[in-house]
Amino acid sequence: MRDTEIAFVRAEIIPEMPSPVRRRGVLAWIRRSLFGSPWDSVLTLAALALLAWAVPAAARWLIADAAWTGAGREVCSTVAQGGVRPEGWSGACWAFVGAKMDQFVFGRYPQPEHWRPIVVFAAFAVLLPALLIPRVPRKGTTAVLMFVVLPVVAVVLLVGGRFGLPYVETSLWGGLLVTLTLSFVGISVSLPLGILLALGRRSTLPVVRLASTGFIELVRGVPLLAVLFMASVLLPLFLPQGFTFDKFVRALIGVSLFASAYMAEVVRGGLQAIPKGQFEGADALGLDYGQKMVFIILPQALKLVIPGIVNTFIGLFKDTSLVTIIAMFDLLGIVRLNFSDAKWSSPVTPISGLIFAGFVFWIFCFAVSRYSLFVERRLDTGRKPS
Repeated sequence: MRDTEIAFVRAEIIPEMPSPVRRRGVLAWIRRSLFGSPWDSVLTLAALALLAWAVPAAARWLIADAAWTGAGREVCSTVAQGGVRPEGWSGACWAFVGAKMDQFVFGRYPQPEHWRPIVVFAAFAVLLPALLIPRVPRKGTTAVLMFVVLPVVAVVLLVGGRFGLPYVETSLWGGLLVTLTLSFVGISVSLPLGILLALGRRSTLPVVRLASTGFIELVRGVPLLAVLFMASVLLPLFLPQGFTFDKFVRALIGVSLFASAYMAEVVRGGLQAIPKGQFEGADALGLDYGQKMVFIILPQALKLVIPGIVNTFIGLFKDTSLVTIIAMFDLLGIVRLNFSDAKWSSPVTPISGLIFAGFVFWIFCFAVSRYSLFVERRLDTGRKPS
């Protein structure tokens, strides 16, 4: 065959053609996700009807008809109830939330000293993003500042009694200050302690395994209310006569130990999901037990149980409201305590305060949940193409 008869072969790649209009864009997503089948269409229409009925009424109650300013219950009550609102009025009482905001955040912390918890909050707000955002450098320094320096500074500032700062009893703390303090300490302690307990439960040493298993099963077998009650009331009975420590510290210990038992089981589930070959490969490399766990096993196990860890963190954050059993008032407790204020007694005051507290809890829990999804996607390297 002569060269002139050789079939032509294209030397350039044909440009990629755009996908069909009906398969991309917002309309395509709506058609595919909301009206992909008759049953999907029915559910979508039912959900739209429910939203059309509920959203306008909720917006009217929460925003349009709400009382935003005022100095007492009159702004949140009808004329028949001794207020200024017309008959049949119903709306949120955000004036109550605004008037009580200092207590919701700081509890009964002395007002002239509010700058001290504000400084702690600001330092926490700066260090936490720096620790969580991957692109921010110097993670080791940030971790030391977050978990070593900040707790010491927080104790000095919040408690006082030195460096010329007036002493503030922890019984005066309350609101968001107590909620965040309990959550931060509980999370910071429960994760490393839970890892140690999980490793102890899988240990080949009978004493370590039995001690870890006994602690986990004992703590998981009682409710948090009982743990807080024992930490606050019964623990001092076992201490030497004349020796005691702050009730808030006892609550911190009780919450941390309770969360660590649940965290241990979450971590143990991750350890059991690691294939046996990973352990054998680490042994073949000549790694000792500590090196094998730190560099090979734990990174894989913790990545697998991120949802369980975050779920435990969220549960711990919400369970801080149970400290009211020992006469300490977190955000929800201080909100409920202010319902008894006769100056703000009205039919809509309780629901307004509870909605505010629920919204604050939801903001924190939602942020933690979204960040955990980001971490899962970032660490899910096993499914990414090379």
